[in-house]
Amino acid sequence: MTAVQGAISGPDESVLSGSSSGRGRPRDASRDEALRNAALEVMAEVGYRAFTMDAVAARARAGKATIYRRWESKLDLVIDTCNQMVQRSIPEPDSGSLETDLRALLSGFSAFLTGPAGKAAQALVGELPHEPELAAAFRQSFLLPRRDMLQRILNRASARGEIHGDAPTDMVAELAGATLIYRLMLTGEPLDETFVQRLLDEALLPLLR
Repeated sequence: MTAVQGAISGPDESVLSGSSSGRGRPRDASRDEALRNAALEVMAEVGYRAFTMDAVAARARAGKATIYRRWESKLDLVIDTCNQMVQRSIPEPDSGSLETDLRALLSGFSAFLTGPAGKAAQALVGELPHEPELAAAFRQSFLLPRRDMLQRILNRASARGEIHGDAPTDMVAELAGATLIYRLMLTGEPLDETFVQRLLDEALLPLLR
């Protein structure tokens, strides 16, 4: 029996038996976290196309049925994992200061990209042009909510009078994320606080003020 087969037939498969109809033990949030961590590790190692639920089950020492009770497909698992990781890394700042909020947002995104989830994120982004379904789900569930968060920050700053009336806020929203991704994936230069401050001082804030 292979490691994957052993994991699939392991005890986890029966632990949540009947959970879809409301019977059995309540869903274990710590188990969800372990499965997401396993998914991140597999994604970082093999990318999306070679990513399988079997591999996640083996890595997490879980039954494959346990995974499918939580996520219907590998696409659902990957997108949910990315969302959970980024929500923890990038809470929405609301300090009452445009510069402070933008710095917090960009620093959080940089930390996410260069942290434990960074390799998985790079593998995912690199495969988006070849996976239309993944690209559409990633855009809808991951990119647009982050862009909307930035837009809310800009809207609050505008209401406080920190942004001039014809500021290109849509361009700023795209430029902020694209610059970090470019630096991460193409130049390999550090995404540190010094760079975040330069991005603010030399590009974003001059466009807004």
